[in-house]
Amino acid sequence: MSNSDPIAECLTRIRNAQGAKHRFVDIDLSKMKVSIANILRDNGFIENFIQNDAKGKMRIFLKYTNERKGIIRKIKRVSKPGRRIYLPVSKIPRILAGIGIAIISTSKGVIDDNEARKLKVGGEILCYIW
Repeated sequence: MSNSDPIAECLTRIRNAQGAKHRFVDIDLSKMKVSIANILRDNGFIENFIQNDAKGKMRIFLKYTNERKGIIRKIKRVSKPGRRIYLPVSKIPRILAGIGIAIISTSKGVIDDNEARKLKVGGEILCYIW
């Protein structure tokens, strides 16, 4: 079955697995998804991830509080295949006053909103996470 929006599928799998309180979730492997997982790990939204190149899969280990509540409160896909959203660096929003992050695809690669401001580059807003 072909998927017209693999990033949305990845984010939905993470959202559903965390809602079901799973320890990990397996998703298909791609460079974009690895970049997104790196950003999520670096910002403390997931524990870690491993990639299995032979099977073409990636396992993302989810992160919870001591009360077993998910660290990720909300994941919102912004730019979609039918409607791409591009913003200059001056218009990139601060998600919940810096508590959340925006993941952006730029000419410098897939980076979070803070890195985009530091590098002074805009791009396609992939998603918001808080």
